[in-house]
Amino acid sequence: MIANDVPSRTGGGAAVQAAGLSGFVFALFFFFGGITSLNDVLIPKLKGLFSLGYGEVMLVQSAFFIGYLVVSIPAGSLVARIGYLRAASVGLLTMAAGCLLFMPAARSASFAAFLGALFVVAAGITIVQVVANPLISILGRPETAHSRLTFAQAFNSLGTTVFPFIGASMFLGSIASVDPATLSPSARAAFQVTEAAVVSHAYLALAVILTLLAALVWTQSKRLTEDRGEAVDLRGALDLLRRPRFAFGMACLFLYVGAEVAIGSLLVNYLVEPDTLGLSPQSAGQHLAYYWGGAMVGRFLGAALLRLFSPGKMLASAASIVLVLLIVSANSQGAVAGWTLLAVGLFNSIMFPTIFSLANERLGARTAEGSGLICVAIVGGAVVPPLTGHVADATSLAFALVVPAICYAGIAAFGWYARRPATEMPPKV
Repeated sequence: MIANDVPSRTGGGAAVQAAGLSGFVFALFFFFGGITSLNDVLIPKLKGLFSLGYGEVMLVQSAFFIGYLVVSIPAGSLVARIGYLRAASVGLLTMAAGCLLFMPAARSASFAAFLGALFVVAAGITIVQVVANPLISILGRPETAHSRLTFAQAFNSLGTTVFPFIGASMFLGSIASVDPATLSPSARAAFQVTEAAVVSHAYLALAVILTLLAALVWTQSKRLTEDRGEAVDLRGALDLLRRPRFAFGMACLFLYVGAEVAIGSLLVNYLVEPDTLGLSPQSAGQHLAYYWGGAMVGRFLGAALLRLFSPGKMLASAASIVLVLLIVSANSQGAVAGWTLLAVGLFNSIMFPTIFSLANERLGARTAEGSGLICVAIVGGAVVPPLTGHVADATSLAFALVVPAICYAGIAAFGWYARRPATEMPPKV
């Protein structure tokens, strides 16, 4: 299921067509990144609203990222049946439906209802991501795919920088002024409904925007000539795990997403602690812009550097630096503890696109099949954050950083393993 040779040409109308389609793909990266990062400010909001522990509130990420486990393989089949851009429209509409489900969740003031809405949003994001990653890879020359995907991920980071800042301003202002645990049962119920409505209104606005974007993307579907190939089936896709580079890369993506999400989910509470920056919840939420903004800057820089240096060696170096930053943060106090953890975002920047493209390198006609399967590994975001949360409940937020630290050690190992170009994937028999 690879687009025809139109994107690979470099001159004339084909290049203009590829550039125009790339703009739509960049918009997809922006929105699914931004909406995913809203979880980082939604977590402290729901933690305070429902008086939850870290392990419990991390179910937000579990409900969200379990969508990748459930939907990734069917999403690959959907793309095979209806094409890249039409599948992207379906994904955007599914995201919009999930955003609308925040309305009944807010009226019921039920944590479980919020988790259900988040799962539907994640299902739509999974479809969009299964489309976007291979599509941006094939809209250009194969030898620059690492750089192009990193550049596209910079737009993802732009969304993750903007959305949490706005979300923190909207969601977190009341956390510092009211502790729901101190209210009477009736007052607590009223407070929960009122504060949940603030969240639902933001997601309602997103539903409108996503619906309009879905319609626009659908109108562009005829601009891309595709060889859709066969529908992806689980048994056939699992055959890719016999390729050591792909299997190691898939495990590495599991670790990366889990570690990145765990750190982002705990950052607000970490920066609020007196031993770090001692910020208010709203200010701490706005500081997420430094974490995700660092990833955005790093991706624009990384897109250039990946044209000059081995992607595998760059990945190993970045993961090793993050490992050092986590050790320093966990064993420090004050500004050093806070800013070293925020600096992780800068070095996270190249990791997802580099892991993804290294694992899928030279899969040929099975690129879309590999994309559908490797996106299953994003379920790491459902596993590592709750584990980190339970460690934090049992010890401290600083000690809990040992969990993502172990993940980054695995990422460094994969980068070194994949420092040489991959071999060509044999045709599927």
